Amino acid sequence: MTAFGKLIRTTAFRLTLVYLFLFALFAASLLAYFAWNTRRLITEQITTTVNAEIGEITDIYNRRGLRGLLFTMGNRALRPGANLYLVTAPNGQALAGNVGSLAPGVMGTHGWSETAYRRLDDQDNTDHRALVRVTEMTNGFRLLVGRDLEERRRLFGIVAKAAQWSILVVVVLGIGGGIFVARRVLHRIDAMTGTTKRIMAGDLSGRLPVGRSGDELDRLAENLNAMLERIEALMVGLKEVSDNIAHDLKTPLTRLRNRAEEALARSSCEGDYRAALERTIEESDGLIRTFNALLMIARAESGQARGNMDDFDGADVANGIHELYEPLAEDDGMTLRVKSAPSPIHGNRELISQALANLVENAIKYGKPETAAEPPSAEAMEILIEARRDGDHVLLSVTDHGPGIPEGDRKHAVERFVRLEASRTLPGSGLGLSLASAVATLHGGELRLGDSHPGLVATLVLPARAAGSDRLAAQTPDVPQKAA
Repeated sequence: MTAFGKLIRTTAFRLTLVYLFLFALFAASLLAYFAWNTRRLITEQITTTVNAEIGEITDIYNRRGLRGLLFTMGNRALRPGANLYLVTAPNGQALAGNVGSLAPGVMGTHGWSETAYRRLDDQDNTDHRALVRVTEMTNGFRLLVGRDLEERRRLFGIVAKAAQWSILVVVVLGIGGGIFVARRVLHRIDAMTGTTKRIMAGDLSGRLPVGRSGDELDRLAENLNAMLERIEALMVGLKEVSDNIAHDLKTPLTRLRNRAEEALARSSCEGDYRAALERTIEESDGLIRTFNALLMIARAESGQARGNMDDFDGADVANGIHELYEPLAEDDGMTLRVKSAPSPIHGNRELISQALANLVENAIKYGKPETAAEPPSAEAMEILIEARRDGDHVLLSVTDHGPGIPEGDRKHAVERFVRLEASRTLPGSGLGLSLASAVATLHGGELRLGDSHPGLVATLVLPARAAGSDRLAAQTPDVPQKAA
């Protein structure tokens, strides 16, 4: 397709033609109305003037008779101008006036008519048009008074020519403006098309050009760029997940195979086989937990869990997690405490509970104070679960007094399979914070990692449920602090 063919096929050019047609039609209608109204006003002026003259001439005829009428008509016929006068006898003979000839039958009529005529002093023998009124006098005499319509025709011609030139200018400027706008839009569309072709070819870093005008194309490009950034982040995350799965799951799978091979090679009794199978089952359970966490993260990031959302109190979730993990914390020599207040939430209770449970597990696993000469205090061995409302948000936080996470590593810590140096010697898959972050994002919130001096404060910031929150706060009493 040629460049001109692409140009005239653009929506901008077609819209320009439509608007041009509508504007030209409106302008033509306006000029036509102006010309018609001007013609009407001139006709009204002519009729008013002619009626006044006929009244004057009739009065002169009534007072001075035929002689006075002919004298008056002769004098008025000699005046320069566009007025027409004619007096005829009962037999049709012209007695006075400046009209040389008329269309047949005009003098036989009575009243107004538009007719062709020639003046007595015309040298070119050209017919003209006039608006005349014929009046019958007493004794059969007839009086014609009128006015030439050349002035009206000339004014109408001026308006018509102005309309023609105006429409011509509008068409030329409209087509020129349409071509300019269409070329500009087409240039931007071609730039977007080139970028999309590069993206489809595999270059996910490409972005659509955004101008400074802030028009609809710029807004579209900004939204598409945001979508492309999200797609690129998902693709990078998918690649990282694939790489991480290949590296992080290779070790347990290799260990699982080696143990099975060792059991076949060295086991000599039923007890050895049983022990090998138990270790294999334990290793398999760890792999299953890892894949379950990955599936849960995928559900959260894809938004599939939005269909299972309901209204509930975040304080109930915090209390339930406390009861579930309190024995585990005691076995590990730590104290688990809960502090809760009414926290109305609309979301997926299962996912939010799992996210909070992951934070508690991380606190139990990594929240012990760093080894020192003196044994840690009871406060240092305490983990606090808190649920409270803060304005339009509900905060579900877990605070420990361990080594914490350096500020520079906090953004990296929420990625899949990421394990910081301090935690590599402890069991785990590196998916706990990633799942919590995905769940928070699913609910329109975020996961915040802060410092408790010392230790880590991991907080799920979730939107509070507005409707019914006051009723829930009135019905649910504050839960007292619990300690092991």
